[in-house]
Amino acid sequence: MVHLAGIVAMNRVLVFAALVLLAVQPARGEGLLDWLDSVRPPSAHQQPTRDHAELLTLEPGQQEMYPQVSPDGRYMLVAVHDHRRLLVSRRLTENGDPLNVVSDDVHAPDSIAWYGKGQVSFLSERAGGLGIWVKAADGQGVVKRLMRLFGHLTQARVLPDGSLLAVRLDPLPGHNAPKRTLHMRRDAFENWQVNGFKTRIVRINADGLEQVLAEGSNPAVSPDGKWIVFSMAAGRSRHLFLMRIDGSELVQLTDARSIDVQPAWSPDGRWIVFASNRGAPDMRHPQKSNWDIWAIGRDGRGLTRLTEDPARDGAPSVGPDGRVYFHSDRKISADERALHQVSGPVGGFHVWVVRAPKLAAR
Repeated sequence: MVHLAGIVAMNRVLVFAALVLLAVQPARGEGLLDWLDSVRPPSAHQQPTRDHAELLTLEPGQQEMYPQVSPDGRYMLVAVHDHRRLLVSRRLTENGDPLNVVSDDVHAPDSIAWYGKGQVSFLSERAGGLGIWVKAADGQGVVKRLMRLFGHLTQARVLPDGSLLAVRLDPLPGHNAPKRTLHMRRDAFENWQVNGFKTRIVRINADGLEQVLAEGSNPAVSPDGKWIVFSMAAGRSRHLFLMRIDGSELVQLTDARSIDVQPAWSPDGRWIVFASNRGAPDMRHPQKSNWDIWAIGRDGRGLTRLTEDPARDGAPSVGPDGRVYFHSDRKISADERALHQVSGPVGGFHVWVVRAPKLAAR
């Protein structure tokens, strides 16, 4: 009888555990929140992380994506979905704690970037037309327009000479012009393409003169402001390319049957980190691939895998100390929830960090 009672008790525990697992489903958005379609429940075959990455951000009811570390390494900008809103938040890199909302402009999550000391730049239509604006990262003070713009742009960065680097969206035949980019994508993880639109990397001078540098997306400017690394399609694959700021000296960095996207520079300009499905590619269904963070030297040598997990790791950013910040929809353990003082089910994307000492500024 004792043995039978033990079996019954064990069955009850297993049933309860199964019900809990079924209840832990990440939230999904509607309408303007279509970007949350990128959220998926952890795979039943998902194994614990093998790369010693640490969970950095976890706030009740929030998801955090696209971290960007400040030049001094103290802060990061993250795109946040918070209670049916999209906004950009400034966080501490030390522990991920939120400091302030930088912007809730609809264009900001796709275009915000560090600008100078303690400031950020971002696209906005706040003055009745598109423009590139600047404000303090602490959210205080005036907001200044640097340049008036036209058409449909995203992923904008102000260059050291005052010109603008951006991705122009040109609708393909049969498609209407885009009004928003982050909300339009079926999957917010895939920021290198917008279905129905051609992406071209352009440079816009202060007088409005525009130069098409290359087809592609995800441009990142080197620390010295002289080079651009970006992703360009080649059939179903996407490779990383490098060119000078004027579009000259184009070279190809990566070449594999894979999708290499979302590049970022190490602070010393010697390394480029990026997201790729090359570890386990599914070219017909990229969303089902295993996405990890990789690094490669600017000379195309030294390809190194930095993360290894069944989840989707993307959008890396490197701090001065060599720590690599990225977003991921990895499974979050009970211990991690307790450490961040978050109870109840959690899911979706959050910011993680992994150490890569060789990427530290020298």
